[in-house]
Amino acid sequence: MDEKILDRIYEISERRISETDLSFRRSLCRRIDWSQRLVALFGPRGTGKTTLLLQHVKETHGSSGTALYLSLDNIWLSSREAYEVAEYHAKHGGTFLGLDEVHFMDGWQTLVKNLNDDFRRLHVAYTGSALLRLEKTGGDLSRRQAVERLFPMSFREFLAFEGIAEFEPVTVPELLSGHVSVARRVLDRLGVVLPYFEAYLSHGAYPFYKEAGPHFRDMLLRAANQVLDVDWPKTDDVEPQTIRKARRMLSVLSSVPPQTVNVTALCRELEVDRKQGVRVLYSLERAGLLRLLSSSSKRLKTLSTPDKIYCADSNLMAALSADPDAGTQREAFMLSQLSAVSSVEFPPRGDFLVDGRWLFEVGGRGKTFRQIADIPDSFLAVDGIEVGRGNRIPLWLFGFLY
Repeated sequence: MDEKILDRIYEISERRISETDLSFRRSLCRRIDWSQRLVALFGPRGTGKTTLLLQHVKETHGSSGTALYLSLDNIWLSSREAYEVAEYHAKHGGTFLGLDEVHFMDGWQTLVKNLNDDFRRLHVAYTGSALLRLEKTGGDLSRRQAVERLFPMSFREFLAFEGIAEFEPVTVPELLSGHVSVARRVLDRLGVVLPYFEAYLSHGAYPFYKEAGPHFRDMLLRAANQVLDVDWPKTDDVEPQTIRKARRMLSVLSSVPPQTVNVTALCRELEVDRKQGVRVLYSLERAGLLRLLSSSSKRLKTLSTPDKIYCADSNLMAALSADPDAGTQREAFMLSQLSAVSSVEFPPRGDFLVDGRWLFEVGGRGKTFRQIADIPDSFLAVDGIEVGRGNRIPLWLFGFLY
């Protein structure tokens, strides 16, 4: 490889590492087993995959020169040239290689496999689009790597990112049995919590909101469009007209309460057959733009029609809809937080069945148990309250699950 290009690659890597801020780190960074020789990090756009990777490099390797950051959307690099850079790095004392945005490079699976095979002392971590299908990486590669998924920030992480306060996450069982003490512990430090929660619902799930300022919603919409226009074609064989229909589908679904979604009518409006429409829905879910909720029986079937369809999180819903429905926004928040740590199904009664055991109904201050009365292990997630009682739990507390 040309020496000038190689020097430029190292210069970019050193600058990106040195400029990385360590003041806030996503919780996932501490949970990843970086001792693994191969770590795969996937997640939606804007959740901070690149930052997480660079933070690990800076914290672990500093300016030692043993780590190299390499973005595979670099116009200078082909798969063969990326391999040559990795080979040079390994032969000159390098022990860690961070590959960013692997979905931009054709044949990235072969590149990663070859690096893992050929350089036994080189640890490789790579990031990719949430749209990447792990089953398509081949069984040989999938067995070798530790796979981690980065979700949008939780409400708990938002409080830490804002410099307001740091708290440890709680598990679902801990929350259900001790939510009163958890809420009081939080309120003792914050004084009030609901204004922070309202801010989070509108803009707190994606770390780039700080640099975006008043333009956050526009930037989030651009990120969603990049997923459809750039990431999706890089990972799937998808036609331009399908992308246009997916964009239209996303717009329609953002303003329709999930209880009223009629998939057949939606497909008819978008001029797609039902099979194609359902495939698009599942692609939008993989992309981190939608969440599909199905009953336990449907979850066992491939590409079954979902029972409910939500925007992936409350921030995206607020960006897509000028006047989001408050009830749907509450449910979208609840589902986004639960889905990161638990299995969530559509139940015969109530809103969410979690881990096949706990039933939840979501609502405002006046919500009652009428819809889920006499069902064991049933709970209300109530918006607009700071402290709950019994099986009435403040909605905001579900933002402390991760």
